[in-house]
Amino acid sequence: MLMEILFMLAAPQARDCAIDRDALLALDQPAFDHDLEGGWRILAARGCHTQAADLIRDWRQIHRAQDAILTWHEGQMRAFAGDYAAAITLFKRSRKPADRDDFGWNLYVDGSIAFLSGDRTKLRGARAELAAMAKPDIWARLQDTDGRPTSTPWPPNLHVLDAFMRCWGMPYREAYSCPKPAMADGAKP
Repeated sequence: MLMEILFMLAAPQARDCAIDRDALLALDQPAFDHDLEGGWRILAARGCHTQAADLIRDWRQIHRAQDAILTWHEGQMRAFAGDYAAAITLFKRSRKPADRDDFGWNLYVDGSIAFLSGDRTKLRGARAELAAMAKPDIWARLQDTDGRPTSTPWPPNLHVLDAFMRCWGMPYREAYSCPKPAMADGAKP
């Protein structure tokens, strides 16, 4: 009896990945991709990363979407699921033309690919270049979706590359949000 209980405790819990697929595929892009509590993120929140990636892929195909952020989000879900080869391919496709990359997106992409590829030197390089980018004047005038001023840290996504550095060697799903170490009493940031 004790062995059966231990086995049940050790067995992975089944995830509820059931969704109304047709309803989600019918959503417009803001509802499908930008709603932090809806769209494909419903599956991601449940840990159903492969299913979320498949849903994003299918949504992109049905809607003939060319938006690189959807490709990126599919890649992230593939990375969260441990399919690094597919994630790298999708990440590469999400790169912006150099003349349209004002906020260091491609450096974030490069750093993420370096992490997935196990290339710490390239990750450090991408992180250093991103950190050195000058803040554009427009950054001070950013607004949220309701038109209110927002204070978004500059440069965007640097915290993710820093997390990759802190949790080097861990799976992407863990390293992506690797916590900062606690400060010792009396230490200054």
